[in-house]
Amino acid sequence: MSKGSPPGPTPGFLVWRLANKWRVAVDRAVAPLGLTHAQYSLVASLHGMGRTGERPSQRRLADHTGLEALYVSKLARALESAGLIERTRDPRDPRAVQLALTERGEEVTRRAVTVVQELHQRLLEPLGGPGSPRTRAFTDELTTLLDAPLAPPVPPDPST
Repeated sequence: MSKGSPPGPTPGFLVWRLANKWRVAVDRAVAPLGLTHAQYSLVASLHGMGRTGERPSQRRLADHTGLEALYVSKLARALESAGLIERTRDPRDPRAVQLALTERGEEVTRRAVTVVQELHQRLLEPLGGPGSPRTRAFTDELTTLLDAPLAPPVPPDPST
C-alpha cells in the first residue's frame, strides 16, 4: 500500500475474495449435478447461445466466458465424455470445433441454471435481491470495470 492509501482491503483484494466466495458457492451448488463452476459457466453459456440458434466455436465460447481457449477445450472434452455436449467440426472452418449441448446436457443445464439462480438470489440478498437498485448499480460498476481495457504493463525503468 502507498503512504496515502487508507488502511483496509483494496478493491482488487475484495473483488478477488468475492469471486472466490461465489465460485466456491456455485461449485457446491452444482456438484450434485456432476458439474464444477467452470463447467457450469460453459454449459449455461451454451444454453443461452443455443437458444438464439448459435452453435459457437470453442474460441467464441472462450471469448464469451472470459476463460482461456485451452481451458475451454479441456472443459469441453470432459463435458463431452460426460455426455453433456457434442463437439463437431465447423463446416466453414475445418480447424474450428463447434459446441452444442446434448439432450442430456440441456436437461442438466436447465436444472443447474435453476439451482444457480436460487443461489444468486441468496448471495444478492444483502443488496436487496437480484432486481434491487443496489444490485443494478453494483452490476453496472462491475460491468464498467470488466469493459475497461487493461493498460499494457509499463516496463520498469532500468535507470532507477
